[in-house]
Amino acid sequence: MDLAFTPAEEAFRAECRAWFKANPPGELASMDTPEGFEQHRAWEKHLHDGGWSAVNWPRAFGGRDATLLEWLIFEEEYYAAGSPRRLNQNGLFLLAPTLLEYGTEEQKQRYLPAIAACDEIWCQGWSEPNAGSDLASLTSRAIRDGDEWVLNGQKTWASRGVYADWMFGLFRSDPASERHKGLSYILVPLDAPGVTVRPIAQLDGEPGFAEIFLDDVRVPVANTLGAEGDGWKIAMSTAGFERGVVLRSPGRYTATAGRLVQLFKDRGEPPALRSEVARAWMDADAYRLATFWAVSKLLDGGTIGAEASLNKLWWSEMDLRMHETAMRLLGDDATLEGAWLDGFVFSLAGPIYAGTNEIQRNIVAERVLGLPRS
Repeated sequence: MDLAFTPAEEAFRAECRAWFKANPPGELASMDTPEGFEQHRAWEKHLHDGGWSAVNWPRAFGGRDATLLEWLIFEEEYYAAGSPRRLNQNGLFLLAPTLLEYGTEEQKQRYLPAIAACDEIWCQGWSEPNAGSDLASLTSRAIRDGDEWVLNGQKTWASRGVYADWMFGLFRSDPASERHKGLSYILVPLDAPGVTVRPIAQLDGEPGFAEIFLDDVRVPVANTLGAEGDGWKIAMSTAGFERGVVLRSPGRYTATAGRLVQLFKDRGEPPALRSEVARAWMDADAYRLATFWAVSKLLDGGTIGAEASLNKLWWSEMDLRMHETAMRLLGDDATLEGAWLDGFVFSLAGPIYAGTNEIQRNIVAERVLGLPRS
């Protein structure tokens, strides 16, 4: 891999940096509050108006035809400018690439521009009360009635579900099927009759998640992404985006590592934490280089399969270590540093969402290393 950027890529970086310098995001309230949700949505719309919402998408759908390498450059500049987590990340980074791979032209035209403009917010409807890490055991049903699906069941732990307009979910469309077979990937409007959204309060009282109940909800069969019964294959593609390079770009972690180094200096460079801070910086840089390698592989026509689980293990555990180090640096002041404390609390969830790290280690053992089942 050539680690040097081309003149065009350097010019793209300079354009990104100049735009963020002229358009700082400012301080935004938590996106899990009504006030903060609207602030984040306004920021996303400002990004879109500037042409920065989905830079690597086709222009026809609200992007600017940037390459994946340019997208990584954009992400570095985005987080270096202190910009917030993306409000519509489920739509931007999970559903959108899945739509681009499996969607019909009509579906792409219908959904992608609205995602880019943050006109429609999406949540993920996979987990169920008895189907979390074992997604194949889900029981929510889709029974076909002419040109409509009739949906029944319950989804839970839907991030942004309280404020979402739409949900993409997996449903068992073949009642005689078991496990991975007979599932369909269906797009569900959350204002449809029969949908009930119930907030789930976090420890801080904010509704970061929701459980979603579906009682005889009717949606068009045209809302099926891919072929009927192919839901598992398509969902695994989405999971690859969630665990791989798309949802967690390295720019987010190199920015955190840089802030951690500055915090270390501000706290008098305590010798006991020097090696932890150095490791954080090196881990973030290693993840950056590994991601550029993976993207170069994709641009050369390669694919990323089960290796995405290695990626997920790395970024989730790295993020947690960095924030634990920050908490130790802050000591008794930790509860007074809102940004670091919020980041620490969020990092605790990293080894759980996008597939628990225990499950990811099983995938790596079996599908990457070829080890036998015990």
